Amino acid sequence: MVENQKSEIKNPKFIFGPVPSRRLGRSLGVDLVPFKTCTFDCVYCQIGRTTHRSLERREFVPLEPVVDQLRQALDAGPRPDYITLAGSGEPTLYLRMGELIDRIHAMTDVPVDIITNGSTLWMDDVFADVVKADLVVPSLDAGDEPTYQKINRSVIEITFQKLLAGLRRLSDTCPEKVWLEVFLVAGMNDDADHVRKIADLADRLHFAKVQLNTAVRPPAESFVHSVPLDRLEELARLFTPPAEVIADFPPPKIEGTFRSHADAVLEMLRRRPCTADDLAAGLCIPKAEALKLIDTLLLENKIQSQRRQDREYYLCRTQ
Repeated sequence: MVENQKSEIKNPKFIFGPVPSRRLGRSLGVDLVPFKTCTFDCVYCQIGRTTHRSLERREFVPLEPVVDQLRQALDAGPRPDYITLAGSGEPTLYLRMGELIDRIHAMTDVPVDIITNGSTLWMDDVFADVVKADLVVPSLDAGDEPTYQKINRSVIEITFQKLLAGLRRLSDTCPEKVWLEVFLVAGMNDDADHVRKIADLADRLHFAKVQLNTAVRPPAESFVHSVPLDRLEELARLFTPPAEVIADFPPPKIEGTFRSHADAVLEMLRRRPCTADDLAAGLCIPKAEALKLIDTLLLENKIQSQRRQDREYYLCRTQ
């Protein structure tokens, strides 16, 4: 296991957004682990390669400041559709996740979701924490061990069978509140025979939804390419019932006012690459204002641009 380096960020912000989400509408993010601390080093990760691959659960950040910042964000409004535990790494590695979910439920009726790679669900303490959430979004990107290792590049302790064991626990306990994401990469796991393997596993798990995604935003590895939309729609029909294609979902139109400035843009870009439309929707500001902020940050060399899928994405240089 790799020891996590201490954050150099002064006065860290643990809450980001709300950000526009393909699945969740207006999602208020809660970031609980240091940048790129994860059990996986997925080839398609939108925030880059994993620098601290680990299975160790720790209290990476103190609970009280997280709760305080979340309360302030909720008071400032607008009301989010979900409070999402996700961000810079694998959120289930946060040791006090269960306690945090309890505190959130005591504070608000906004549902809590966890976006996780699903790799730690076989661990009893993690599972006990995760099932407290209102929605769980785990991943299953492979139908066998070799493909799993090629795409997800897990820590040595987490085999494909352990990943499946954790997903089966969810299926046995609370399948109605689980949306399974399957991330397809062109030339790696998108041939029909392999997708049938994944579909067979997913069909036996009986989750509420299966959703197909692909690499639209800039990925960790340059050899990763997206699966075309028409191909995704074809592969979705291999699942029973057919999977939902969520890749390249347009950002929702969000009304209301939300104070925005350059620091808020950096907080969003530190977690995920965004287009100008993403930033405008997530921060509830006019696109023209978002473009002005982008221009300023580009001149200050704090962000960079990268074109992908005929869209201009902006990435944070200051991690």
